[in-house]
Amino acid sequence: MVRPKEFDERIALTAAMQVFWEKGYEATSIGDLTERMKIQRPSLYATFGGKKELFEAALKAYVQLSLTYVENKLRRAPSMKASLLAYFQGIIEGSGGSNPNFGCLCVNTMVELAPHEPSFSLITGEFHARLTELFQRSIEDGIRTGELSNQLNPSSIARVLTLTAIGLSVTMKMKPDPARVKHVAAEILTLLE
Repeated sequence: MVRPKEFDERIALTAAMQVFWEKGYEATSIGDLTERMKIQRPSLYATFGGKKELFEAALKAYVQLSLTYVENKLRRAPSMKASLLAYFQGIIEGSGGSNPNFGCLCVNTMVELAPHEPSFSLITGEFHARLTELFQRSIEDGIRTGELSNQLNPSSIARVLTLTAIGLSVTMKMKPDPARVKHVAAEILTLLE
């Protein structure tokens, strides 16, 4: 007879995601994970597989949460420009449950692991593509409402915004002088003029 699980997989996965986000993949030990997840090693292996499989599951969960957050951020503002300003300011300030010292788990993975691990590269590539789609849709909406010029190329600008968001996330991990990044979010919006 199979014993029922004595823990909530979703809660355990969220705890694992937090550990990987704080420490990075390489620096995170199985002991770090089991302690934070409040489960035993056999339960971790039986439920999630090894460290790599657990990280993949945590990264996929993070990607979904992150994209949902971005989509909501882009839709809730009174205007398209205001939504982008809030999004980029959020990267600088670490809003949305983020911590600028940790950066973005997906971006960290792009830098640390994706070049060497095809499965991580696939997940981060999907994040990159979906973020670009969200930006493109938002720009197209701005053109449709007349807030933005119809001379803009939504797909080109969306790609630039995605690369800018990734670069800004990496920059914020370096803890730059606040004066250097204070006006960056507003400066990014000049791409839409």
